[in-house]
Amino acid sequence: MLSYTEENYLKALLKLSFQNEDKPEAGTNEMAAHLGVKPATATDMLKKLKEKDLVNYKKYGKILLTESGKQQALVILRKHRLWETFLYEKLDFSWDEVHEVAEQLEHIQSSKLVDKLEEFLGFPEFDPHGDPIPKANGDLPILEKVLLSEVKEGETCQVVAVKDTSTVFLQYLEKLQITIGTPIKVLERIDFDGSMSIQISDQEARNVSMKFAESLFITLHHKICQQK
Repeated sequence: MLSYTEENYLKALLKLSFQNEDKPEAGTNEMAAHLGVKPATATDMLKKLKEKDLVNYKKYGKILLTESGKQQALVILRKHRLWETFLYEKLDFSWDEVHEVAEQLEHIQSSKLVDKLEEFLGFPEFDPHGDPIPKANGDLPILEKVLLSEVKEGETCQVVAVKDTSTVFLQYLEKLQITIGTPIKVLERIDFDGSMSIQISDQEARNVSMKFAESLFITLHHKICQQK
C-alpha cells in the first residue's frame, strides 16, 4: 500500500502529464513547485517511487510515470474528482471548497465504496471544475475545448472547465456569476493588451483581462449542438 505522500506525487505527475500532452513528463523542479516542496524533497520521494517501479527517473532527467504508476495515479484522481462532485452536488460545498476536502477523502482504499459513489452520482463524466473523471478502467471522457482567449469577436461560447482552480479565481468567477455551463459572448477584443469585452449570460458587458481569458476553457455553441 502506498503512503498518502506517494499517492500525492503520482497524482501530481499525472496532472502535469495532462498539461504537457506532447511530452507527458515533468522535471524535478516543476514537480517540486507543483507540490510546494523543495527540489531535494521531491528527489528523495522520486527515488522511492522508482524503487517501486512507479516512475522512470534519472538524476537531473525528466520524470515519467510507468504504466503501473499511471494506472495507480488514475485511481487516485478518479477518487478525488468523484469526491469533489459528491461534495459539490450533494453537500452544497462551493467549488472553491471541494478540493481541500477531497484531498483527504481520495486516500480511502475501498474500491467498492468508490464504485458505489460513482453509481450514486449517476456516473458523472466531469467534476465541478469541468475536469474529466477517469472511469474504473482508466478511460477519460474527452470534450473539445479551447481557451476563452482564442474565441473570435462576435462568437458565443459556453464555459466547460476552469484552467486556474485557485480559490481566489473560483471565488471571482462566483462573483461574476460564472460556473460550468455559463454562456459568454465575446463583444470586442482589444489588441493593445489582449483584454476583451464580454457579455456573461444576460448581464451588461464587462471588460476582462488576458489572464482571465487564458484561465477559462470554453466550447463554442455550434460544437455543443453537433455533439447532441
